[in-house]
Amino acid sequence: MITVVIASRLREDRLDYLTAMHASLTRQSVPWEAVIALDGASSDRLPDPLAQDSRVRTLALPRPVGAACARNLALAHVRTRYTNWADDDDEFTDDATSVRLNILESTGVGWCAGWSEDLHHGSTTLWRCPAPPGRHEAGDVWMYWKSPAATIPIGPTTILARTDLVRAAPMGGLVQGEDYCAALGVTSLAPGILLPLPVYRYRKHPGQMTRQDAYDVLEPEARRHAWNYGGSLRAAFRARETSAAAGVV
Repeated sequence: MITVVIASRLREDRLDYLTAMHASLTRQSVPWEAVIALDGASSDRLPDPLAQDSRVRTLALPRPVGAACARNLALAHVRTRYTNWADDDDEFTDDATSVRLNILESTGVGWCAGWSEDLHHGSTTLWRCPAPPGRHEAGDVWMYWKSPAATIPIGPTTILARTDLVRAAPMGGLVQGEDYCAALGVTSLAPGILLPLPVYRYRKHPGQMTRQDAYDVLEPEARRHAWNYGGSLRAAFRARETSAAAGVV
């Protein structure tokens, strides 16, 4: 029912984190698959627990292409109804897939998300996204992102969505902030439900992309692009609905 898509360069300092991500998947009560896009890395470096798990498939890319491109290319290898993006240094909570899948199957919405936790050394801190819990109509999540500099409205990796929606609104063409576009795209295409419980753990460590010196250089422009993208999508769909209601072809 569910495929988790991960991009990784299998860096030495992240292999233990990737193994922990895999371990969090093995604790799920819902059948799952994982597609790992190896961004210019050799599959020989894949940790043994993943290499020996038949539920884990790899897409070996011949050269580094960046996380956004690697993730998008991996989408062609998804063969389940639902898809969840994930990072190679994070984890899922134990009931992350079951609670969201149950909502998707019982309500027929296109996506279901939750809160996330910042994962520190032995402790967690809950992060409640600006979008409130409950049902959100297509395009409404963007309204909770007040400006490009404000906190993003929903956690991209907390979203479990229909695969057709993910393929229609994949990662944005950015070197960072690509997942902002993915989250706004999916939530603009279909109604969904945000649950008031954590489903994802975002690991805090020195090797995070967001902790690197160069991160802040492009972040304002990446955010501005994603914010404009979400707003333009919402406006386009609202204009189409207005035209349809007025009988304009």
